[in-house]
Amino acid sequence: MTTPTVAALLLTSLAVLHAARPDFQSRHLAVGFSRSAPAFSVFAVDSLGQGKLSQNPVLAETNAVPGLQLEGRFTYKFNGKTVWRVECREKTLTLRSDYAAGVAAPPFVLTFNQRANHATLLGLMKPGERRMALPCVLHLPDMGSLRITGKGELDYDARRYVPTPFVRVAFPPATAQQPHVEFRLEVAAFYPRLPGLEKDAHYDGFRRDYLNIFQVNPRVQMLANNASSDPCSFTLFEYADVALHAPPLADGLTCLDLVRMTLDRYLAGAKGYGQVGYACTPSDADLIPWKTPWTSLDTLPSFLIAACDYASGAPDWTWARANYDQLAAWARAMMAADQDGNGLIEYPGTGNFGDRPLTARRPSNWWDTINFGHEDAYANALAYRACRMFADLARRLKHADDAEFFTAKAAQLRAAYAPTFLDPATGVLAGWKSADGQLHDYWFTFVQGVAVTYGLLDDKTANAVMDHLLAKMKAVGYTRFDLGLPGNLVPIKKGDYVYEKNPPEATGEPRLDDGSDGFQFYENGGATGCWTYYTVRALYQLGRVEDARRIFAPMLAGYATGKFQGFGANGKSRDWRDWQGGCHGYEGLLVDNYYALLAVLDDVKAR
Repeated sequence: MTTPTVAALLLTSLAVLHAARPDFQSRHLAVGFSRSAPAFSVFAVDSLGQGKLSQNPVLAETNAVPGLQLEGRFTYKFNGKTVWRVECREKTLTLRSDYAAGVAAPPFVLTFNQRANHATLLGLMKPGERRMALPCVLHLPDMGSLRITGKGELDYDARRYVPTPFVRVAFPPATAQQPHVEFRLEVAAFYPRLPGLEKDAHYDGFRRDYLNIFQVNPRVQMLANNASSDPCSFTLFEYADVALHAPPLADGLTCLDLVRMTLDRYLAGAKGYGQVGYACTPSDADLIPWKTPWTSLDTLPSFLIAACDYASGAPDWTWARANYDQLAAWARAMMAADQDGNGLIEYPGTGNFGDRPLTARRPSNWWDTINFGHEDAYANALAYRACRMFADLARRLKHADDAEFFTAKAAQLRAAYAPTFLDPATGVLAGWKSADGQLHDYWFTFVQGVAVTYGLLDDKTANAVMDHLLAKMKAVGYTRFDLGLPGNLVPIKKGDYVYEKNPPEATGEPRLDDGSDGFQFYENGGATGCWTYYTVRALYQLGRVEDARRIFAPMLAGYATGKFQGFGANGKSRDWRDWQGGCHGYEGLLVDNYYALLAVLDDVKAR
C-alpha cells in the first residue's frame, strides 16, 4: 500500500480512539472490533495478567469497506459471505479466514498510534520487503507481548514523519490458492527466568519490559531506535547483550536471530546512523542522515561485540566462519584508528574546545551533541572489550595470529587508558582528551561505569573513582533515580557542546559560555535510562550492592510505571528529563533506555 493511502487510513484523533470500548476483555487482553472494516478498534495487553488494560493505542480505520458487516462481535461477512472469524479466549486470539468464491476479502488490520505506544513486530524480514515472517512477536512496550503463529507473512509498516505516526500490521486473508488461513496470537511474557522474580512486584517492569529494547524498523528491516526511527550502528551491541539472556520468542526464533538479521544487513553493505554516507540519499524510510565524513569511533566496536555475542550465544560457529574475514577486517580497521601507536584509538575530529561545527560533522560516539573527539574514553572502553572478545573468537576458530594480535592490542589499550583519562583534579575519568592535549571532564557517569564494567581500572582505582562520582552526585543534589541518571553532573560549556540552533530546553545547547542555561536538558545533564547500566553494573561488580540499589531500585519502579517512554503534557518525550521530571526528549521510545534492565541479573545474584 502506498504511503498516501496509509496516511489517509490512519488520521484520526486520540479523543475518538480512546472512546472505543472493548468487545472482549480478560485479565490479559482487551480487544474491540471495527464495525466498518476488518480491524481492531481496541487492543490492549497485559503480559502479567494483572488486568492493566486501560490504555488503547489503536488508530481506527476510517475508510469503510462497502458490503462488509460485523455479525455479533467476532464474525465479519462480505456481501453475505463469512470472510473473517475471531475467537477470543483468556490469553489468545485466533483470526480465521476462509476463501469465498467471487469475494476479494480485505486483510485484517491492526494499526497503532505510535505516540500512544511504540508497538513493534519482532521477527525476521527479507531485505527490501515490508513483510514479517511467521512466527513473530507483537510487542507493546510497558504493556506486553503476543506470540503470533501461522503460515506465511504479515504486512508490516511504520512511519514517524507523517501527521500521525503509526505502526501497522495486516493479516492477509484467505485466497483461492490458500483457501484457509489462521493466525494465533498468544499473550506471553519474555524475560530471563531468575529465582524469586515471579511473585515480587519490584520486578514487574523487568518482566513486562525486557523486550522493550528490541524494535524492528520495517522500512530498513533492521533493529532500530524504534519501529520508525534510525538503525544506529553504535548500539547494536546493546541488543546483542540483552539477547544473550532472552528466552526463545517462538519455535525457531530468538532475539539473537534479530541481531544476526541486522548484522547480516551491515555485512552486506547496509549502513546505520554513525556510518559515513548513512541516509544521505533519498529513501522511503524516515531517517536522519549522518553527514559527517568519518564513521563514529564506537561503531566498529559495536559490530564486533554483537558478532561475538551472536556467534557464542546462538551458538553459530558456521556463521562466524563464513563471515570471519569481514569481521577481522572490521577489527583491524578499528585498531588502525590508533594513529600515534599509543594504544588508544583516535577520532579525526579534534575534540578541541570550540571546534564544534555541526554542519560539517558529528562527535565521535553515541553522545552526538557533546564534542567528544580525538581520544574518547567511552569508545576506547568499547574497543577494549571488542578486542578481547574478537581475540577469543579468533582463538576458537583457529586463527592464532589474530588471537595473539588482538590480545596484545587490548593489553596496550588498557595500559594507556587510566594514565590518559584519569583527571588528577577531580579523581574521575575525563570524557575525552582532545588533540591539543586537554582533558574534558564533566563528571560523566557512564564513562566511569563503562571503564569499571569492562575492567580497565584496577579495583583500588575503580573504587576511588566511584567514591568521587557518588560524592559529586550528592553534592550537586541529584536524587531522581526513578528517571535514571544524568550523563554528566556539571554543565557542559558552550565550547564543548554541539551547535543545534535550538532553545536550551530543547537540546541542551547553551547560550551562556559556562553552559548553565542548557544544563539538565537532553544530553547536557538530562536524566535518562540510557547508559545508566554501566554505573549500576560497576557498583554491583565492585560489591557495592547498597550503592547500586540506591540507584537501581527507584529505576525499576520507574520501569514498572512507564517513565521511560511516551510523551508528557508538553509534547516532549520521557526518554530525556530534567531533574524535576519535565520531559525533553523527541523519540518517544529510545531503546537505549532499556539496556539497564540487564542489571537485574546482578541484583538477583547479589541477594
